[in-house]
Amino acid sequence: MAIKGSAGRGRAGTRWGYVVAAWGVVFAVPSFLWATGSTFGARSTVAPELVRLAQDRVPWFLAVLWVTGVLKLAGAAIGLGLTRLRSRRAARLLAFCGGGATILLVWHGGLFVVHGILAETGVIPVSADLVPLTRWYLYLWGPWFIAGGLAFATATARHLHLHLHDDRRRARHLTTAGALGALLLSLASTVTGIG
Repeated sequence: MAIKGSAGRGRAGTRWGYVVAAWGVVFAVPSFLWATGSTFGARSTVAPELVRLAQDRVPWFLAVLWVTGVLKLAGAAIGLGLTRLRSRRAARLLAFCGGGATILLVWHGGLFVVHGILAETGVIPVSADLVPLTRWYLYLWGPWFIAGGLAFATATARHLHLHLHDDRRRARHLTTAGALGALLLSLASTVTGIG
């Protein structure tokens, strides 16, 4: 009986890894679509200057879209990795990546939501033609990033509980290191205006 219950808890813990994987694949689709020249969904949900870059087929921007799509698929692969124990080293690497993805996504989504709220309440001015776009970032992109980050957080926590429970201190250090690295990367991106 105890073994069966433990297996049930293990399966329940891995579901979040599958949620992360599905989230990553769904999130990669627009990047690949826009990289191939389609602007489906981009005109109303993405900044006009980015749509122009995609329409004009600017090589460096297309490369960014392809790389972004691949990174999103890598996130999906990490989600799948969080569903199983491959080795102690892999489990630790996944804890590091999961912690980093959590912070990066929640931070990025949070910036969209805060900016949207400030724009909606009139604290920061937004030109009338950008109000609909700001709402897309507030109601779609921000929550989407945050949802992905929370899914990563849950999948990583379950992974730690199921596979690294005897080495929790080291696993927490790795997860924290990944989170801090992602936060520094995101802050650098925000300060430099890249990303």
